[in-house]
Order: sequence, then structure tokens, then C-alpha cells
Amino acid sequence: MPTQSGREGAFSGPTLSDTQAEILSHLRERVDGTAYLKSKYVAEELGLSSKEVGINMGILRERATDIEIEQWGRSSSTTWKVTA
Repeated sequence: MPTQSGREGAFSGPTLSDTQAEILSHLRERVDGTAYLKSKYVAEELGLSSKEVGINMGILRERATDIEIEQWGRSSSTTWKVTA
């Protein structure tokens, strides 16, 4: 699978959507080491819905090569473990 890099950083696969690029950029700015982030709070900060964040985090988990994203828990909102 080809690896591309550019404004969004390193990822593999097809080009990221604008929403995916925005979320990935947000994660890179916020995470230094390991952080646990809830979809609903990321959504509030970016003006998206929790569902949009959850769907796109799942896609980014497969495509981003310079940041590790793991679904960590599902309580009131999905929690993601993000490691830079």
C-alpha cells in the first residue's frame, strides 16, 4: 500500500478527507506521548458530531502511520488511546 505524506503528515492508503485531515492535525497538536480522548470532546473542539469523530478515528486508526490510535472504551462516549 503506498505511503503518502504532505500537509496532513504520514499515512497509508487513499488521500484523507478534509474531516480526517482536520482530526489528525488536531491529534498531532494535542498529543505528546499518550493521551486518552473522548469522541464527544474532540467533536466539540472541532465542531463535529461524536459520530463523525468516531467513524473517522476508526479510519485514521488504519491509515495514520506516525500516530497510533486504539479504541479504548465505550461508556457515554467512545474513548480513544492516542500515542504519538
